[in-house]
Amino acid sequence: MVKKLGMKLVNGAHDLVFKAVHNRCLIYNVCWEDPRIDRQILELNGDSRVVVLTSAGCNTLDYLLDDPAEIHAVDVNPRQNALLRLKLALIERGDFDDLFRMFGNGSHQAFRDLYRAVRPSLPGYAQTFWDEKIAYFDGARRKRSFYYYGTSGAIAWILSRYLLGADRHLRTRLFDLLDARTLEEQRTIYQQIEPALWGRFTSWLVKQPMTMAMLGVPRPQIRLISTQYPGGMVGYVSSKLRHVLTEVLIQDNYFWRVYLTGSYTADCCPNYLRAEHFAQLHANCGRVQTHNATVSRFLQNHPGVYSHFVLLDHQDWLAWHQPEALREEWALILANSRPGSRILLRSASPELNFLPEMVKSAVRFFPELTGALHAQDRVGTYGSLHLAEVL
Repeated sequence: MVKKLGMKLVNGAHDLVFKAVHNRCLIYNVCWEDPRIDRQILELNGDSRVVVLTSAGCNTLDYLLDDPAEIHAVDVNPRQNALLRLKLALIERGDFDDLFRMFGNGSHQAFRDLYRAVRPSLPGYAQTFWDEKIAYFDGARRKRSFYYYGTSGAIAWILSRYLLGADRHLRTRLFDLLDARTLEEQRTIYQQIEPALWGRFTSWLVKQPMTMAMLGVPRPQIRLISTQYPGGMVGYVSSKLRHVLTEVLIQDNYFWRVYLTGSYTADCCPNYLRAEHFAQLHANCGRVQTHNATVSRFLQNHPGVYSHFVLLDHQDWLAWHQPEALREEWALILANSRPGSRILLRSASPELNFLPEMVKSAVRFFPELTGALHAQDRVGTYGSLHLAEVL
């Protein structure tokens, strides 16, 4: 009885923290989904009308390189859309060097002047957020980089400071790993450092509900992982990290580099930060619209025929907390699709065992395609990847 009461209190506290974090904070300062895989699956073209959860907006900009007709970036957290709007404003301004300093280096010496130049083009909610938070790009502050702000960035900063400061040999080998050019080299280095990576502090930190809340991981996903994977959360994360660092080439893995170092390089960065793509992004940036809403609310307010939906992993949370909302969202997606519309989603679970029955008869899945691509994912932290095509 006492144990059950204790667990209830812990779970309630996690839910309160998760809700507070999502209602008040920027969660994601980078997208944590691999757009190289997404674009192979989605097959966007000039007729594509895309609905995507915004997250940090990096992948929305990546999709623009396939010249879709329009992209609707939807997020219930307006701070995520404020981040995308700032990126779009800098692209529209037309100076690639300023864009790269801000979002490649994570800081800019003239960040205030630059912000004043683009502020008039931002919507009001984005102005309100950046008026208060633009110093995230002040390289003279203790954290040095935008990528160590926001809640996920704060966890990355804690972990990177610990790993790079705990042991000089570990620090050297971590940078050797980032510079590795073959899988054999990666495996050798990772085998040497894995015991140090999963010491007492990192194992403790990963187990904390506060950590997961700050990383945007809701309790249903924690429960999924804890019940389905040996070793619980630590076993899950260590297994996923081992796979991505020993089975996927790291030389262009900008996801892990940015959280370890606080910056990208010209050769290891998202596509929107590559000079060769800037002119195309500048020409296409007007095709992006942002919406502070749930997917369901967006579709209710903007009915139409959409060719693609990129849902990330938020349906894990809906399935546990709001099953009625999950059914409503799928009903609206299907009502606003056409035969052949593609729906991309991820899950902490190895399988999608929570879909409403109506979905199973309305779409078909491609497990061979997504299974093979999931193994190549440079992020590597999800349990599964799925493509549903409307019949």
